[in-house]
Amino acid sequence: MKTDEQLKDIVKQKYSAIALQDKEINQSSCCGSGSCSTEVTTIMSDDYGQLAGYNPDADLGLGCGLPTQFAKIKKGNTVIDLGSGAGNDCFVARAEAGEDGRVIGIDFTPAMIEKAKANAAKLGFQNVEFRQGDIEQMPISANIADVVVSNCVLNLVPNKDGVFKEIFRVLKTGGHFSISDIVLVGELPEALQKDAELYAGCVSGAIQKEEYLNLIKTNGFSNIIIQKEKAITLPDDILNQYLNEEQLAEFRAGATGIFSITVYAEKIKSCCGTDCCN
Repeated sequence: MKTDEQLKDIVKQKYSAIALQDKEINQSSCCGSGSCSTEVTTIMSDDYGQLAGYNPDADLGLGCGLPTQFAKIKKGNTVIDLGSGAGNDCFVARAEAGEDGRVIGIDFTPAMIEKAKANAAKLGFQNVEFRQGDIEQMPISANIADVVVSNCVLNLVPNKDGVFKEIFRVLKTGGHFSISDIVLVGELPEALQKDAELYAGCVSGAIQKEEYLNLIKTNGFSNIIIQKEKAITLPDDILNQYLNEEQLAEFRAGATGIFSITVYAEKIKSCCGTDCCN
């Protein structure tokens, strides 16, 4: 069993390499991991092309949803993007927040920060910034964000509870988040759970859907809504690297499911002691 720090090192090394990969490679793998498929070219990612602010240079094909599409961003909002990569969701968020808004991207991979800053410079954006840091300990003051977004990142973090605590801390009262992530229903085969490559590829780092939603609730969030859900099917040419024919057939016939969900939740003001709690 690898430690949390070892898992973080795996992710940092992998995503440093991913920053230099072609988008097509990332889309045919599990969130950019080396487990590439020749059968399917878009395993998890959704098409951002129709969203205002989309910039192809910032889209590495690493997501598993479109959280900014569901994030209810308003003009003048301060938005934080967790695991901002090359800046894709930050630039879409900026289109929603406008010139008077502010967007902060956080990523702990130096190569991604460098790529995102270069993209922002080319676009001439003055109200988008990128900070290197761990989303379990964000380099952000408390109570400054109106909206937090993230796309297929929390499944890479060993301490997901710590991330939700940090999201609650940086959000203003009345603020909210919209996060796309990978979750499970049922247990993955042991070979998939243990593989570091698939950890960097989002799959073996995912937790049970019920546990994921419970973490959100226990960290004080309210009005929790699943805005979108889709099943993720790993192609056989990836699974064959880990499972024999019998195991593959059993996995396909079983109750295990891998899903992308986009979850919305709010940080609302506590009102206990008044009538609004009734």
